[in-house]
Amino acid sequence: MRKLLVSVLTIATIFSTAAYGKEKSKETKEQERLQNAGDVMKEILDIPDGIPQDLLDKAECVVVLPSVKKLALGVGGSFGRGAMVCRSGQHYTGAWGPPAMYALEGANIGLQLGGEATDFVLLVMNPKGAQSLLKSKVKLGADAAAAAGPKGRDTAAATDVVMRAEILTYSRSRGLFAGVSLEGSTLRSDGGANENLYGKKLSAEDIIAKHMVRSPASSAKLLSVLNRKSPHNKSDPKSLK
Repeated sequence: MRKLLVSVLTIATIFSTAAYGKEKSKETKEQERLQNAGDVMKEILDIPDGIPQDLLDKAECVVVLPSVKKLALGVGGSFGRGAMVCRSGQHYTGAWGPPAMYALEGANIGLQLGGEATDFVLLVMNPKGAQSLLKSKVKLGADAAAAAGPKGRDTAAATDVVMRAEILTYSRSRGLFAGVSLEGSTLRSDGGANENLYGKKLSAEDIIAKHMVRSPASSAKLLSVLNRKSPHNKSDPKSLK
């Protein structure tokens, strides 16, 4: 009887350890994704003629999707995962807050990728765009006005289309950084990844707007880079209300 009890306890321990390892691996995967997003954001913001500083300073949120690869999801379809971080506060005027995990998918991503891993950075330029992303899946170009982001030290030569866009999109592949059109692709909150990261079911709105969690340690580099490079929201205050 004693041997049987020991055997049962041993088997239970093995299954418990395996389950813990599985959950830990899920959490670790999201943590690594956030760490990679921090690396990508730093490298891109260090490019001399990269994202214009005045656009970054007017962005309410930033979406970073590191190392997106082309997958066999239909014809030319692709799927990438990353994170969105927003400035804190009701009117997006505070420090950059905790990340919500997001997924980008669609045929248009595949057209940009070829055979190389590509980093994508999206700037969310007004509260309307941010609120759309927090509440539902958004189709770029249909549910939210999107445009390839301009490069350079300022946006004096930017077109009206760019200046009216709710989301500006950029890509980096093979060392080349450029504005890129992602119209037709969709961006949505990744509920499973958020649960893996925070250990409970949370919506993007819970994380970003309702401040229900603290920023995980794995997001430290991403938030540090953004808080150092763009500590204050310089949008017209009227546009934030």
